[in-house]
Amino acid sequence: MSNKKSEIKFNFKNHLIDYQSNLKGFDEKIFNEFNKKSEDLNLFEKIKELKDGKKVNLTENKSARHMQQREEYSFPNFGLETFADINDPPELYERDIKWDSSIDNKKPNTVNHDLSDINKSYKYKNIIVIGIGGSYEGPKLILEALRGPDLNYRIEFITGSDPEEFRYKTYNLKPEETCFFISSKSFTTDETIENLKTALNWSKDLGNFIAITSNRIEAEKYGIENILEFNNDIGGRYSIWSIISQPVFAGTNGEFFSFNEGGHIADKDLLENDKYLEFIKYLSFSDIYFNNQLNKNSRVVLSYNWRLRSFADYVQQLEMESLGKIPFKDSEFQKTGQVIFGGYGPIAQHSFFQLMHQGTQELCADIIAVKDNSVAYAQAITQSKLLSEGADDLKEIEKINGNIPTNLFILNELNPTALGYLIATWEHRVYVTSVMLQINAFDQFGVNAGKIYTKKYLSKKD
Repeated sequence: MSNKKSEIKFNFKNHLIDYQSNLKGFDEKIFNEFNKKSEDLNLFEKIKELKDGKKVNLTENKSARHMQQREEYSFPNFGLETFADINDPPELYERDIKWDSSIDNKKPNTVNHDLSDINKSYKYKNIIVIGIGGSYEGPKLILEALRGPDLNYRIEFITGSDPEEFRYKTYNLKPEETCFFISSKSFTTDETIENLKTALNWSKDLGNFIAITSNRIEAEKYGIENILEFNNDIGGRYSIWSIISQPVFAGTNGEFFSFNEGGHIADKDLLENDKYLEFIKYLSFSDIYFNNQLNKNSRVVLSYNWRLRSFADYVQQLEMESLGKIPFKDSEFQKTGQVIFGGYGPIAQHSFFQLMHQGTQELCADIIAVKDNSVAYAQAITQSKLLSEGADDLKEIEKINGNIPTNLFILNELNPTALGYLIATWEHRVYVTSVMLQINAFDQFGVNAGKIYTKKYLSKKD
């Protein structure tokens, strides 16, 4: 393989993020060809349709309202003064929510449960979130990225269908000191409901349960009275912007506001900042090009900041659930979403980096770092260069291949606004890709199939 030095071909930078491209083989001519295709597909109009709440989820005849969530409902004022940080200005958590009745015919619901104990007397020493998919990946990422080790309560997630997980996570806990959040959009998810039943039997106190759902009727079937509702048109993998994230933002309403504000800034950039839109197009077009033209159908996502160690897990669901589809008949692309894998960079260097540096697999790479003076940051910079450029100043047996298209994302600081901006940017990348590939990014029939056939199997056993 050639180890000719690659150069930064595209750079986007603002006060939140510094993006550098090392995409050998993707030049201005190819970008322009894709850009012409995007004009033919009315890409910008489709972006505006998403933002305006039109029915972009055509197979399910629904809107996708996560952008409206960030704009109209960027602060979680649910009548829940109990979660307000005493250090936050009162106007932050007492102001009225602007709620567009065209979006939803009901105002945000309130919960009738006083959780002030979490912040004051700490009656609840433990918060257990029961959920899976978007109800888990988003809150888990936020907990790790933004909450410190000084919490006065313990937060655990119970996600899967193996009862051993519940036994492990509740070992030595006292029911009277434990509050359960049951997070499920439909409130019919098999794993979540089974864990709910186990939790109800373990706790014996319905007052310690709070449902977070878009299906109040189902939650009420289990006797739960404390219910937080969110809009049904916010997909599970986009629910990080909703009250699904409430448990991990307890006591930090200001941070949740800042997080949503970061996403909203990215939304405004997408519609108003030509340089940012070009940045998103560059990401999307190159993903499609490398997958379809050069058979690089895998992309590794690596974070070199420990607090972002679950970022790869989060975007794995976002991308593979959104882009793992059969394209519409008139699509000119046969391959849709790439296989996404990855993890925490310093660990990955001692596990699968051997394959990346000297293996024969064709893949791409995304590297995320936070600017600081750490060894991890130095590793991020070094590895982005090695992956894209290779190294030929070594012995023959030690040579590094290079030729891996590499995107480098550097956050100037890891804070709620920057995290919100980064996640929303990834969502924009995915949506633009879905328009170009001519697929629906918002349905998930492949996920639903597993649920359907599991129910069939269990019914036969009964």
